[in-house]
Amino acid sequence: MNRRHCAAAAVTLVCALALLTAPVQAMAAPIPEPAPTVPASPPAPVKKSLEQVRQEIDTLYRKAGAATDAYNLAEEQSKKQSGEILRLTKAIADGQARIAELKSRAGAQAREQYRNGGLPAGAQLVLSGNPSLFLDGVNQVRQGQQAAKGLLTELTRSQEDLETYTKDASLNGAKLEANRVKQAKAKKSINAQIDAAKKLESQLAKEERARLLRMEQDAASTAQSAWLSSGALSDINREASAAGRQAVAFATAQIGKPYVWGAEGPGSYDCSGLTSQAWAAAKSPIPRTSQEQWRQLPHVPVQDMRPGDLIIYHSDASHVGMYVGDGSIVHAPRPGRNVTLAGAGSMEILGVVRPDR
Repeated sequence: MNRRHCAAAAVTLVCALALLTAPVQAMAAPIPEPAPTVPASPPAPVKKSLEQVRQEIDTLYRKAGAATDAYNLAEEQSKKQSGEILRLTKAIADGQARIAELKSRAGAQAREQYRNGGLPAGAQLVLSGNPSLFLDGVNQVRQGQQAAKGLLTELTRSQEDLETYTKDASLNGAKLEANRVKQAKAKKSINAQIDAAKKLESQLAKEERARLLRMEQDAASTAQSAWLSSGALSDINREASAAGRQAVAFATAQIGKPYVWGAEGPGSYDCSGLTSQAWAAAKSPIPRTSQEQWRQLPHVPVQDMRPGDLIIYHSDASHVGMYVGDGSIVHAPRPGRNVTLAGAGSMEILGVVRPDR
């Protein structure tokens, strides 16, 4: 009886364990799918005021002006280096020809000595028993020694010069390539700034563009009035020099011609192209760019300026105009504008330079 009870208990225990260890399939509640998200509407673009557009366009053109100065400077340096490379190339060719000639002369001397048993003609006369021939031989030996020494010295100098010319040509070639890279970079920047400014203008309606032009003129007029009110013009009454009169005559004759960056005339100009060509016409060449004009030409106080002097504008010296008297300048303003007269104080003045003393 006890055995039956034990067996039954064992079976019961095994069944219970089997039920406990069997996998249980839980019936989880279904997870609801997330509701589709509706994208938020982008905020409506804030419409810029016309004054903001004017200032943005002005900034873009000023940046283009600075890049134009960098381009013009690189171009001037490239021209100089190209000319120097041409000069050095000719010097190298001349040097090579000279060395070839000297080597030929040295070879002729060596061959002559070989034919004379290794002795120059003068040395043979020295060994002669004839006193007269002996003296002649001494002189010829001395002359031959001097000639040989001079030939060797000239050959050495020519070879050294040739090495110098070659190094200089290589150096100028590297500088030329560097300036070409600068030009390409500046050109890309110029076009990007001008294209951005033109795009802004093109988005304006016709009447807005007309208002924009009036706002530019009003801003220039306000700045000029403030400059005149400061008393800046009260002491400016000096006469132009003879060269200054010629420069002013040339510059004012270009009024109405379009601004084109990098242009030096005769059909179009950028700001420093106009001033540099005007002074070239007055037989007083000056640097090509406004920044170099500011850096290299003598500075004079504003109150001492006279017609023909150049007024440099903005803190980066990126613009220049020529003072023509009565508080006015002639200048090439920017792309889309023509050479014109403007108030000398209509822009931020950095200083004044004088091309002729």
